[in-house]
Amino acid sequence: MTEIEITADLVRDLLQEQHPDLAGLTIREVAGGWGNRMWRLGDELAVRMQRMDPTPELQLKERRWLPVLAPRLPLPVPNPVRFGEPSERFPKHWTVMTWVHGEPLDHGTISRSAHAADALAGFLQALHVAAPAEAPVAADRGAHPGDCTDGFEGFLRAVALDDIAADVRAVWDDAVAASAWEGPPVWVHGDLHPANVVVSDGTLSGIVDFGDMFAGDPAWDLAAAWVLLPAGTASRFFDTYARADEATIRRARGLAAMKSLFLMLMGQNGDRGLPGGKPHWGPAGRAALDRVLKGV
Repeated sequence: MTEIEITADLVRDLLQEQHPDLAGLTIREVAGGWGNRMWRLGDELAVRMQRMDPTPELQLKERRWLPVLAPRLPLPVPNPVRFGEPSERFPKHWTVMTWVHGEPLDHGTISRSAHAADALAGFLQALHVAAPAEAPVAADRGAHPGDCTDGFEGFLRAVALDDIAADVRAVWDDAVAASAWEGPPVWVHGDLHPANVVVSDGTLSGIVDFGDMFAGDPAWDLAAAWVLLPAGTASRFFDTYARADEATIRRARGLAAMKSLFLMLMGQNGDRGLPGGKPHWGPAGRAALDRVLKGV
């Protein structure tokens, strides 16, 4: 799909057309974003613009389900407050959402490890409840690790970690050998990586980008124990979460290895100037992979 240039003037024009009472607020570009672009609107709102996503499905999913989930979650999440519909000026969807204050973790740090572990565990406890029958399912994630081996192997080859490839594959093989999730499908964020969590005062302070949310295996979120949290914190996280059996933790660790490889691959792509690349994700991915291999 050809990318449409999204400027502050375009955002203001769209607001003037569809939500004129918001058009006078200050508009500031937010760095990052591939499938969607974000523009800060005043101090408390943001405009999420469909960019490279080929369909509006992800935004429509957030519009439908975030108002249901947000009231019971213990950390701030973006909540849709106005809908922007396709028009001649911009033939895609856009949404005005509440702004989650803080700094994305891929540009920040966690220094209060225990607090962050408890905050993440509490958030996922609240999120991981049985989802209704009409909840979305994922086509490209949410499956048992055994069904994702081609993707894992592709990432491992692309990153070319010759020195530790066997150790990484051993973690993956253990996840593949673990039994499948036997509980009811629960709500899963689905895309917990450093750019989709917000930190302030050295700890976790918000979760963003729910476009990939689905009903399924909580292990896909529990991988965040290694992908997001500092070394030595995973055991506290799982003690606080208190719902993950041994098989779920094994699946989560394998998925954390795959997610770490993905972050490293995006870092390589960024170094090469490829579309979607994020140079600063490489070191974050390698640090996460080290935590996975150590199991801490």
